[in-house]
Amino acid sequence: MTHSLPENATAAAVVGADTDASTHPRRLARLYVTLPAANIALYLLWLGVGGFLLPIQVAQITGTNDTSALSTASTTGAVLATIGNPVFGQLSDRTRSRFGRRAPWILLCALLGAVALTAQAHASSIATLGLSWGVVQFIMNGYQAALTAAMPDRVPVARYGTFSALVGLGVPLGTIAAALIIGGVPGTKFGLDGVIGGFGGRFAGENGYYLIAAVIVVAALVFVVLSPDRDARDLPREPFSLREFLGGFWVSPRRHPDFGWAFVSRLGVMLGYFIVLTYNLYLLADYIKVPPQDLLPTVGFLMVVNALCTVAATVLLGPLADRVGRVKPFVFASGIVAALALSLPMLWPTQGGMLTYNIVGGLAFGAYMAVDMALITKVLPRAADVGKDMGVINIANAGPQILAPTLAGWIVAAGGYEALFPVAAAVSLVGALGVLRVRGVR
Repeated sequence: MTHSLPENATAAAVVGADTDASTHPRRLARLYVTLPAANIALYLLWLGVGGFLLPIQVAQITGTNDTSALSTASTTGAVLATIGNPVFGQLSDRTRSRFGRRAPWILLCALLGAVALTAQAHASSIATLGLSWGVVQFIMNGYQAALTAAMPDRVPVARYGTFSALVGLGVPLGTIAAALIIGGVPGTKFGLDGVIGGFGGRFAGENGYYLIAAVIVVAALVFVVLSPDRDARDLPREPFSLREFLGGFWVSPRRHPDFGWAFVSRLGVMLGYFIVLTYNLYLLADYIKVPPQDLLPTVGFLMVVNALCTVAATVLLGPLADRVGRVKPFVFASGIVAALALSLPMLWPTQGGMLTYNIVGGLAFGAYMAVDMALITKVLPRAADVGKDMGVINIANAGPQILAPTLAGWIVAAGGYEALFPVAAAVSLVGALGVLRVRGVR
């Protein structure tokens, strides 16, 4: 089997064919479990810290729900985090080891990320909190870049829809885990007594960081051991050139327009979603006026509802896309519905309005996550640069989660909490329309 690739070979055409011929069925079967599990751990980090621990820590440091301080803490490390994905993606592309190209970086970044999370737990000022969060994001974007490259590396093209859905489960299931562990959910919402999870606030602070750090390390070990990467020592080695390395981060939208429009589409939909989601805690406290004693359980409940709806849509539509053989209509329709859902809390600023938004928005986001990865994988420019190109695409995935608190802070400062929703809806709508310009995918 040769690993020499023609310059214009696409990842979908070459990697998918290579995977069908060389991936053992047993290893592929394990990947059905290990890949989503590793992704769930990652989103437990993004949602657990970004949605709960970071705003809680900001409030502890400043003594108030300080949106500008939260924005500062998020902005400090945004640049580091944004470049982490393509940097580590390209490094993994160039890695040649008996453990493969991706596994060493998944494990190394998990270990370093756990250390950085432990340090962040002890941050005592907004400046140190922002710096430590930036370091965490930079390192863990390396984990994400190597992990997401596993799909185009090792999954047959005929299974892209199913695996796109499985990877998409990371967001809702990570959200559910974060909500149950850190916030808790009122049992009365489900006809039960007390609070489900929450653990009396035990993980709404330092212990939350320690737990997430441990989960990340365990998930990485399980993935690397049970779904080992292929030996990469026989792959061609290209001489290192700093100029080419730095130039590799740019993917020309003129030469690869489908890749460029797929990036724009994901960036818009994800940014619109996270502008509201990452401000849930302060939004419910100051806009919906939820009493302080009910705040964390209410956040947890809404996140769980949103996530369950996302899971339902993801599980149903991923295999359906494989069967139909089309993904673009699913991406477009879900983006439009997600944008419309964002108008609901603006028109109905109550807990009922937020609940309806989370149901409709969760279903739309689940539909989007079910097929978006399949579309992205089909427009990657070259199989030889899968890690780097997925790293570039992941800027549109991780970047909104990182930048959303900053942008939301500016929006709230300029127009109040009610301004979050129309801005987020407009951004999502741009993303949904962007997918129509992707010509090479049905």
